Amino acid sequence: MAKDSQGVFEQPAAATVARDEPPPGFEYLKDDRGFFGHPRGLATLFFTEMWERFSYYGIRPLLVLFMTAALAGGGFGFERTTASAIVGIYAASVYLASLPGGWIADRWLGLQRSIWYGGVFIALGHLSIALSSVFAHRAFFLGLILIVIGTGLLKPNISAIVGDLYPEGGSRRDAGFSIFYMGINVGAFLAPLVTGFLGERVGWHWGFGAAGLGMLCGLITFRMRAGSTLGSLGIAPTAGLDEQRRVRNAALIGVAAIVVVVALAMFGLIHIDAPAVAKQMRNVMLGMALVYFSYLFLFAGLSGNEKKRVAVIIVLFIFATIFWSAFEQAPTSLNLFARDFTDRTLFGWQVPTTWIQSVNSLFVILLAPVFAWLWVALGKRGHDLSSPAKFTIGLLFAAFAFLLMLFAANRVISSGQVVRVSMLWLSASYLLQTIGELSLSPVGLSSMTKLAPRKFVGQMMGVWFMAAALGNLIAGIVGGHVDPEKLQEMPALFQRTATSRFISAAVLGVMIIPIRRMMREVPTHG
Repeated sequence: MAKDSQGVFEQPAAATVARDEPPPGFEYLKDDRGFFGHPRGLATLFFTEMWERFSYYGIRPLLVLFMTAALAGGGFGFERTTASAIVGIYAASVYLASLPGGWIADRWLGLQRSIWYGGVFIALGHLSIALSSVFAHRAFFLGLILIVIGTGLLKPNISAIVGDLYPEGGSRRDAGFSIFYMGINVGAFLAPLVTGFLGERVGWHWGFGAAGLGMLCGLITFRMRAGSTLGSLGIAPTAGLDEQRRVRNAALIGVAAIVVVVALAMFGLIHIDAPAVAKQMRNVMLGMALVYFSYLFLFAGLSGNEKKRVAVIIVLFIFATIFWSAFEQAPTSLNLFARDFTDRTLFGWQVPTTWIQSVNSLFVILLAPVFAWLWVALGKRGHDLSSPAKFTIGLLFAAFAFLLMLFAANRVISSGQVVRVSMLWLSASYLLQTIGELSLSPVGLSSMTKLAPRKFVGQMMGVWFMAAALGNLIAGIVGGHVDPEKLQEMPALFQRTATSRFISAAVLGVMIIPIRRMMREVPTHG
């Protein structure tokens, strides 16, 4: 699923669209079953992705803790709302960067080179963040930008090349993606345990450096194994030389514009107010979504049936954004709650704050097979749930998760002084959120590809990424309101989050039957 949350357990991007013919280079691999009955290239991609996710989830929970830590403690001493907004902007940008990243791979670099250069950018980004101990803010924010660029190049394209290993599709392809997803889960689970311990107990920059070392391991793995296990698969772009030059020039212009803005900010020539930028970014993205959907209805020449399918996509887009804006408070509000209001003592030893972030990944590993079995079993019994029904379940569990956090927050402040509560509160909240995630996320992109008009399937994937980006951004905007100096803001935040999800689940629940009736009359594809 898209957890970046999206993404501990993700749906593939380009890989979800069936090809009319095998990809170039497949002949080299068609008889390869050297990795548990799968192509050896899957092992290469498994470990590359595992280490990339290790690096991403290694720094994500450290960011808000580091930026809000006092200067004397080696941090930046930022306001919590500022730090949380920066995390939201960063996470949203990672998702949005997947859109040009896939385009660049298709039209210029090819999949393999995009993965390689993306990994290089990510490794350099981590190195830059680690060097912020010497070069302070400039190196830190440059590092985040490099990671965004690198992730945009790597993430969509490594999923696409996994799909290219199985042009015949079928259950073997599904099994291959299940193995690949396990690499994502393992990396996301281990990362906070390693980088969190080093960052909180040894030094922040040791944690950042360990995450970068993980990406370096992924790069070495890919470099050493890609040639012998992937062959020419994903080497050649799909565009001709003239279009490749146009895409290259456009990409270089984009990078140059980013460099100029970063340089101006680094040298103090422009001032960036992170919370204000996050809010403007949110408004722009909402405006873009409104304009795009209006275009589809008014000017795209869609048939009546296609417009009905797009209407369902709009519904799913809205409620997916609402879900992710709660779920993605994990690295901000819930992370701050773990640090400031949670008793993390276990057998006389204090558990690092970031270790609690691994709980969600552990629950995904344990429960994903259960949910896969559950949906299949319900389908066999004629009780197959529609996408809106699964989204409703996801929203309900997110609401209950934050209702639980409301009770925890009230316990913290009920005695008139701050009281730390058991880690079980956060653990139970993460369990409920994971159930919601497993209910909603796997069907999201699948629904987009099935419902989208054929000539807009690729763009609908972008719509799904935008929902995740918006959710991360909104979570960052609200996630800074967990502060020992402003105690009353904390229960208010959790109450708003829970209430809005309950209301959203009720609204979507009312729409389940009308949507189901409408879709029975409308043929889909995929």
